[in-house]
Amino acid sequence: MKPRRILQFGTSRFLQAHVDLFAHEANAVGRDAIEITVTKISPDSSRAHRVGALAVPGGFRVELRGLHGGSVVERTVQVRSVKRALTAETEWPRLVDIFAEDTDLVVSNSGDEGYRLSERDGEVAGDGLRAPVSFPAKLASLLIARWRRTARGLSIFPCELVNRNGDALRAVVEEAAIRCGAPPAFRKWLSSDVRFVNTLVDRIVSEPIEPAGAVAEPYALWAIEGMQAGDAPFEHLAVVVTPDLERYERLKLHILNLGHTVLADRWLAGGAAAMTVGEAVADPAYRAYLDLVFEQEVLPGFAARGLEVEARDYMRTTMERFANPFLKHRLADIAQNHSMKVVRRIGGFRDWATSAGHAVEMRRLDEICERSASRR
Repeated sequence: MKPRRILQFGTSRFLQAHVDLFAHEANAVGRDAIEITVTKISPDSSRAHRVGALAVPGGFRVELRGLHGGSVVERTVQVRSVKRALTAETEWPRLVDIFAEDTDLVVSNSGDEGYRLSERDGEVAGDGLRAPVSFPAKLASLLIARWRRTARGLSIFPCELVNRNGDALRAVVEEAAIRCGAPPAFRKWLSSDVRFVNTLVDRIVSEPIEPAGAVAEPYALWAIEGMQAGDAPFEHLAVVVTPDLERYERLKLHILNLGHTVLADRWLAGGAAAMTVGEAVADPAYRAYLDLVFEQEVLPGFAARGLEVEARDYMRTTMERFANPFLKHRLADIAQNHSMKVVRRIGGFRDWATSAGHAVEMRRLDEICERSASRR
């Protein structure tokens, strides 16, 4: 079986416990033959030691710890899907060669600022001589090089937590190409032969293992917008191909993320400094309040949009994830940028739920929005 070659932008612990682990498990059961090349795209020197450790022959360790179906899960996997690892800043010509001639598809996780262009990107000429600063400009430069050498199409699967991430990445790559004066023929090829796929990732990866590896919860999802199984990079139980990605986005944003923000709001009123999500849902007062929000306000909102069954199932899974005794997910961390999160997770839910034309009472969520506005 000819291996499918994935070029991965980003060395994050999330990708190690998500895409890299999935690919390893797909290889292990013989469903696919996947070989991953990891590329460090950040100038952060503190991660330099991780690059070499990702591609050692023995692989790196991922520990899965948590609850699944009421039972405790503790499982360790030695991930061996990564075959090469390099640094874009210092190995750019090699990266150009790999991208242009030895890559079948791309995945990325470039961080919160990943889709921003830099004034220091300079001319994205695709000549293989230097790496632009920003990730979108790097990708544009590599795509130009691929178009010039082989013009083979490919699919790009972004894993950044950005709404419609494939559409968003395409737009900024097109902007980078225009800035550097890429010819119309390239832009036509980019439009017709390069597929930017919208995806949603869902897994809590709580801590790194040095020099490479991660600790994560058992739950995982990679939802990929498409029409058939062949639209995915490989087969895996956690990989779902769906024509309706918004359903998965709404469940995650307005149940998992909203639940975190509800707990953070209660914590801001005087919770213990080091309180974790697990400790909060074990506290009768916190748990009772969250249950009321979910049952009396969130669930009716999803029901108004025809998603009551899916929401109830996801709530059950979410509460089990929140109760994970191994995750040290502090409410102090979740409460960062609280006002912005309230607007998107709670305000966005109210707008979405009520836009269906059904009146849904959301007294507690309204109060959280009011408190958040008063703290600004």
